[in-house]
Amino acid sequence: MAPVPSTSSQSLYDPRRHVRVDAERARDVSSTDFPGYWPNEDHSWNLAKFQEGLQVKVTRLSKRSIEFDLVGVDASIANAFRRILIAEVPSICIEHVYVWNNTSVMVDEVFAHRLGLVPLNVDPSLMSSREDDNDQPTDRNTLVFHLQVTCERNKNAPKTATDPAEVYINSEVLSSHLKWVPQGEQEIVFADNPPAPTNPNIVLMKLRPGQEVDMEMHAVKSVGKDHAKFCPVATASYRLLPLIVLNPKKPVPPHLAEKFRKCFSPGVIEVDPITKAVSINEEQMRKETMSREVLRHPEFEGCVELKRVRDYFLFHIESEGAYTPERLLPESIKVMREKIATIRKAAEALRSDSGGSGDVEMRDS
Repeated sequence: MAPVPSTSSQSLYDPRRHVRVDAERARDVSSTDFPGYWPNEDHSWNLAKFQEGLQVKVTRLSKRSIEFDLVGVDASIANAFRRILIAEVPSICIEHVYVWNNTSVMVDEVFAHRLGLVPLNVDPSLMSSREDDNDQPTDRNTLVFHLQVTCERNKNAPKTATDPAEVYINSEVLSSHLKWVPQGEQEIVFADNPPAPTNPNIVLMKLRPGQEVDMEMHAVKSVGKDHAKFCPVATASYRLLPLIVLNPKKPVPPHLAEKFRKCFSPGVIEVDPITKAVSINEEQMRKETMSREVLRHPEFEGCVELKRVRDYFLFHIESEGAYTPERLLPESIKVMREKIATIRKAAEALRSDSGGSGDVEMRDS
């Protein structure tokens, strides 16, 4: 695990970057680094200055989740990445279900909905999207799965057994029962990683003797704004970095040090066992929930300031599909670059139509 970067109040103490957290409200929530706000200061956008301040620091990485700090961007940019992760990074999910036989207690429509929510391990870059529902399925845009499960009594089960897993054979339909049926060149394309559910132990339904399901499923490529099942993340969220600043002119009284410590998240405030002096654990400060409990007590008034750093975002993303966690942010950046390229092309076309004068005449098409 990568070491957690220092978040000391000294390195981050710039009032222009702070959102003040008061007992009843938050202040200074809007950024001020734009032209015309500060007199005699040039805040026009500069690429070199932006690159100098931009930072991405991975603080935790596991098989299914990642936490990283995104520093030096406006909230609109950070939120754009979050929204793109949820709605516009493509993934592969089951879209069409053809039911040949279903004698279970679950109706076809409900079971088809469950099948669509099963995450698959298919890399979306290996498939193309359908333009519309009328497009012909091919080995480039469609994966075929087959599900055939029949429940029977286990003749060899002990007479005293009561567990359905022992009494019956195939008492549960699991995601591992989904079998991929290669089409065309798919067997070569997916030779290294055959398509299958990311979790083989998802319970889809329960069966009893005499019940059977027999279905064919077609999986396609799409995005979360089309349907939530195509969302490649389970969670994509961020929060602003907490900043706690002690007032050296009004230290916390020693006899109230323990009470002061309990007003914050565990590990954030440290109390010297001998002098009862209060200090902030800079490595743990990011864990503060900003409950504002300390602001409820009049005895601590003026001892501490609660702030958040406006351009310091703590991201937490959980992957729930084929993408590894560290690949998700670059994929969202890729989508944003495509959007910017589209806007730029449209703007250049408008400028060309205006004869290069820079003035665009708005008219009905």
